[in-house]
Amino acid sequence: MAKQTDSPWLHRLAILLAWVTFPLIWVGGLVTTYDAGMAVPDWPGTYGYNLFLYPWQTWLFGPWDLFIEHGHRLLGSLAGLLNIAVVVVAFRTDRRKWYRWYTVAALVAVICQGCLGGFRVLLDQRLLAMIHGCVAPVYLVMCIGLIVFTSRWWRESPDVRQIASSRWIHSVAVATVVLAYIQLVLGAYLRHLPVTASMGSFSLVVYLHLIFAGLVTMYVVWIAWLSLFSAAAHRGLQWPAVTLCLLILCQLLLGVATWAVNYMWPGWVPDFVRLPTYSTIHAKGLIQMLTVTAHVATGSLILAVAALLALRSFGLVRPALDTAMLAKAGQAKGATA
Repeated sequence: MAKQTDSPWLHRLAILLAWVTFPLIWVGGLVTTYDAGMAVPDWPGTYGYNLFLYPWQTWLFGPWDLFIEHGHRLLGSLAGLLNIAVVVVAFRTDRRKWYRWYTVAALVAVICQGCLGGFRVLLDQRLLAMIHGCVAPVYLVMCIGLIVFTSRWWRESPDVRQIASSRWIHSVAVATVVLAYIQLVLGAYLRHLPVTASMGSFSLVVYLHLIFAGLVTMYVVWIAWLSLFSAAAHRGLQWPAVTLCLLILCQLLLGVATWAVNYMWPGWVPDFVRLPTYSTIHAKGLIQMLTVTAHVATGSLILAVAALLALRSFGLVRPALDTAMLAKAGQAKGATA
């Protein structure tokens, strides 16, 4: 077994991997928004070139859809290489067997994600594009786990709060993560809904998306209250809880703006409430691209912060010890001795 050296590089590499993964999701959302998924028709190369040897002049100064699609591939490759580095450092410096295999699972996930993106190009299927978009936030959550499990407070468990109602904050935190992911899946389905879909199908997905937006908002407020004001409140949960509240507020505003730039304002919205928009929808325009992509990326960020809050709650808030049971166990142990 490798000797544990507590190398700070494992934690640093995990943080760097997460910092690369989030822009990767952002650019991936931009590829879908701009409908640039087929800008490069081959894979794993780029127009017959090795991915890393494609002429940079053509990439930087060529068509916009080629720029973002090839850039997405390069970022994905960088994430894979960083994940390999995390695996190597984990096997050399971390004694926890489960964590070492967790890094391997993350590597398998990013490889599968890359293959999904490749097959989406080769087969030109919208279903694969949707699955590709749904797996990306899961990998980001796995990166959050890589960071949390190597953090100093997780290893040393300082200032653990023991309360009888700890299951409440754990349950609500996990439910928030699950609801946020379901909301992401619904959003991905809505984005990849074919133009031939019926109005009834479109309306159903929109209503479900709105319902889950309300549920996610409710649970975010609930977990924030538990993290800040209940018996389970802990200083290690404060900044993730506040960040999550700010993100959900931003996401709701982005959701309204996304509808406006895609479908214009509904007729029942008063004029004084409406933000200025184009008199006609500019498909693939700059405002539309940035707004829709920001909405998608913020959804993934909400999921990641919710997962961070859930993991921290499990590490920092634990069930209270039952003194009666401990005393009984101590007596039984003494009698046996």
